[in-house]
Amino acid sequence: MNCQYVTALFPIQISFLILVTGLLIYGCAPNEAVPENELVYSIPEQPELPTGYTPKPGWEFSEFAVAAANPLAVDAGYQILRAGGSAADAAVAVQLVLTLVEPQSSGIGGGAFMLHWDGENLQAINGRETAPAAADETLFLDAEGEPLTFTESVMSGLSVGVPGTLALLKTAHDEYGRLDWSDLFLPAITLAEEGFRISPRLHSLLDRDEYLKRDDVASRYYYNEDGNALPAGQHLRNPALAQIFREVAEEGILAFYEGRVAEDIARRVQNHPERPGLMTVEDISDYPQRQMKTEAICTEWNVYDICGFPPPSSGHLAIMQILGILSHTDAPEALQDTLPPADWFHYYMEAGKLAFADRNRYVADPFFVDPPAGDWASLLNPDYLASRADLIGEESMGRAEPGTPDPNYSRAGVQTQESGRGTSHISIVDSDGNAVAMTTTIEQGFGSRIMSDGGTGLTGGFHLNNELTDFSRVPIDGEGLSIANRVEAGKQPRSSMSPTLIFDRQTGRFVASTGSPGGAGIIHYTAKSILGMLQWELTPQEAIDLPNFANYNGPSLLESGRFPEETIRHLENRGHTVEERSMTSGLHTLQWLDGILYGGADPRREGVVKGQ
Repeated sequence: MNCQYVTALFPIQISFLILVTGLLIYGCAPNEAVPENELVYSIPEQPELPTGYTPKPGWEFSEFAVAAANPLAVDAGYQILRAGGSAADAAVAVQLVLTLVEPQSSGIGGGAFMLHWDGENLQAINGRETAPAAADETLFLDAEGEPLTFTESVMSGLSVGVPGTLALLKTAHDEYGRLDWSDLFLPAITLAEEGFRISPRLHSLLDRDEYLKRDDVASRYYYNEDGNALPAGQHLRNPALAQIFREVAEEGILAFYEGRVAEDIARRVQNHPERPGLMTVEDISDYPQRQMKTEAICTEWNVYDICGFPPPSSGHLAIMQILGILSHTDAPEALQDTLPPADWFHYYMEAGKLAFADRNRYVADPFFVDPPAGDWASLLNPDYLASRADLIGEESMGRAEPGTPDPNYSRAGVQTQESGRGTSHISIVDSDGNAVAMTTTIEQGFGSRIMSDGGTGLTGGFHLNNELTDFSRVPIDGEGLSIANRVEAGKQPRSSMSPTLIFDRQTGRFVASTGSPGGAGIIHYTAKSILGMLQWELTPQEAIDLPNFANYNGPSLLESGRFPEETIRHLENRGHTVEERSMTSGLHTLQWLDGILYGGADPRREGVVKGQ
């Protein structure tokens, strides 16, 4: 069947219902070319991508590109850009489709951080989840005052923060969008109604998750009558999400933050069968009143300005501490064959320890915690970083202690390390030079394992986050000091999300967009991509392909099966405890270099890059 381009008959701002009706009446062949500046969505081919490590080719474009974690989401952003949409428009469409096809990682039941560059100005938009008004530092303590286990905390109504993703998307669209808000929902609604094929990755995660099937909404949607996960390749429709998207498209985000959807979220949270949560409809309806815009932090490094997100994200501060500390050491700067020399990893792991020691003491929601010396940049002061680098010797320091960037700073307790994995990253550059780096999350895979159908009574829906487990579950540390990142009403939990935009300092031109999922590993994965592109002169794909490595102020972690024995022995001989493990990053990166827009997608996940 030939695709009929409805928008040739109507202006681009035609009503959402006419667009949907036109698509359903005329239909579009999946691979048929769509003219530029025509917004007619067609479902693309859906390749069945294997799990594990799947090599990616790397991509090159001359005008625009979208990099994200699922081919259907990437294609949605691509079609929006071809129809004349902006990078912000494409980000909305990508996130909505990810809610449907990569539900384990992000969605409208979670939160996000976005950096946006419009060619002149850099804007940070904070859509992080918040603690309910009734929450306090005892949220995750039992009747005896002992902390619940991490798993008990996650699999509960207690862990759910008020979602912020839709509020962020609307803020970005209001400021930087070109197409109508309702138009951006067309891909996600079409896929939700007509269905998409379950990917092997999604199937395998459903199959391994022992908690999700206990939720009545999720069990009906993802599992058969025998309790087995639906197989890879099966067509899956989500009528509940289609209905919710349609209402938000037509009525705006208050269709989510007020009324039936908000009531269902609160009901699901408050009626958890084991550990009910505290969230109310009022908590949800209050969220869009928050100040969403904030200032990015830009830090000089070599000939670049590296720009990232401020607290409550710890990502940029930790990344730039690591890179800054390394610059004050004797770490070799060049690759040796295809990897850094074994000696380099010693310095990197020690720098990681020092950065995470500071992170776990100082960084929290800035509306509740003051930065050292009144400025978060005190943690990045070159003299301070040089003093931290002086602590790195020939042998491993073991565990690092937090530094003292401000001797007058009131001491805070040190939080123990926890890690979440349910996150995704999106990088977009449009043909006008606008750029987006957006990291988006529901915290763990499938979040709190609570699914909401938005009160529609239809099959499917969206997942609610477990973001509040990013707070410290105990309010004081072993020395009796209050922990900066403890639970408080209305507070946003500390995050590791690190959406990053990079600029040439001399010319001010945009250079790259990068970021990753991976819990606390996000910090190290993003640092790796920066080092790969800007220090080791690799393409984005080559930088992403490098094996992963990390240190959270403990053992030195290396990606399983990716490092030579020489590197492992070298670290052990220097006193490091080395652990090899799966380190599933999800880097998606775009870089302008010599007039070519290079793209890279992580081989550890099912993402791609698409553009022209």
